[in-house]
Amino acid sequence: MNLLAVSINHRTAPIELREGLHLNGDEVKQFISKVKANLLFEGLVLSTCNRTEVYGIPINGKTTFSDLQNALIQYKSFEGIMPEHFQNFYDRNAVEHLFRVASGIDSMLTGDNQIFKQVKDALLVSENIKFTGFLMKRLFDTTIRAGKRAITETEISEGAVTVGYAAVQLIEKIFSNLSRKAALIIGAGETAGIAAKHLREKGIGRLAITNRTIERAEKLAEFLHAKIIPFADFREYLYEYDIVLSATGADNLILSKQNIITAMKKRNYSTMALMDIAVPRDIDPGSKEIDYVFYHDIDSLNIIVQQNLVHRKEEIPKVENIIDEEVETFINWYNSLEASPTIKDLRDFFEAIRSEEVNKNINKFTMDDREKLEIITKRIINKILHHPTIELKKDSNSDTNSDENMFKIKIIL
Repeated sequence: MNLLAVSINHRTAPIELREGLHLNGDEVKQFISKVKANLLFEGLVLSTCNRTEVYGIPINGKTTFSDLQNALIQYKSFEGIMPEHFQNFYDRNAVEHLFRVASGIDSMLTGDNQIFKQVKDALLVSENIKFTGFLMKRLFDTTIRAGKRAITETEISEGAVTVGYAAVQLIEKIFSNLSRKAALIIGAGETAGIAAKHLREKGIGRLAITNRTIERAEKLAEFLHAKIIPFADFREYLYEYDIVLSATGADNLILSKQNIITAMKKRNYSTMALMDIAVPRDIDPGSKEIDYVFYHDIDSLNIIVQQNLVHRKEEIPKVENIIDEEVETFINWYNSLEASPTIKDLRDFFEAIRSEEVNKNINKFTMDDREKLEIITKRIINKILHHPTIELKKDSNSDTNSDENMFKIKIIL
């Protein structure tokens, strides 16, 4: 197979080094253009906040791990990266590593299902800029299947494993319909931003941001289509919000118990959820004593996170079993090609025709239908080639030469 993979990730390097080799969308395409010219015949480049990885089939079989590492370092013109900051994988191990990444069990947060979409997007980039061949396309399909199986057949991605998301999940239990509720986010840092993003994704009715630095509040509000409330005035408007989530860097409490009592009176004691995910705390913990107030701080939310992480880790063996099955399936498929190279030639020929026709007509389909078009046409080719493939495999251990196999293809078809 001669499949190579190099990876710099959260296990091998600190964030300042990972940042140095991170590739944005345009850089991924530019980097592929460079390695495609002299290092890799086909492959994949994946770059997220926690990893940058390059997979590929070497041109003429001469490309080394060091070649790929140096190409990445030179492209980014970044110093300080050493060989020990990379993991290297070859053939079966490279396939297994890609499956582990796609399934989320190699992530910093076990079971992170965002990585599945990131892997899928990286695969599509390779396909769109024609950095894929017969082998990589089959690897891509199997990778997607392995990732989907991990998500649907196990609970590896179940439950919140970040404090911000744990807060939002608790909020969902308090209010059954978030579309009719209003939320105020106090703070505009990373933690507050993630929590606000989750609320927006859950369909919150109204969303407002307040922060000491107005510029940061404006940036977050623009991204989330939220209202801005001046920090000096936000206590006056507290009663308008069913949900208050605070994550500032303040040294002292910014909301007293009396502030909450005043707001609850104006609300006629309509239920209010207070989520304090700041350290030190932003909201007086005595607020939990007020009727119809649901108060949670970072300690209670961390308990939920740790419980969910334990459960996810218990699911790892199930995911590993899926990965083992899919790796074995892929390797067996590849070995069958080596046993009968004519099968590969045949499938390459039909795949080229399929891909050419799809590309000619792709603009006639909506974005939602394009993935379906790929799946359907691939299934048609697989069904057409199923019988000739079986017949050719019967002769895979014989001395049948290539000319005789091609003659047999004509007869079978």
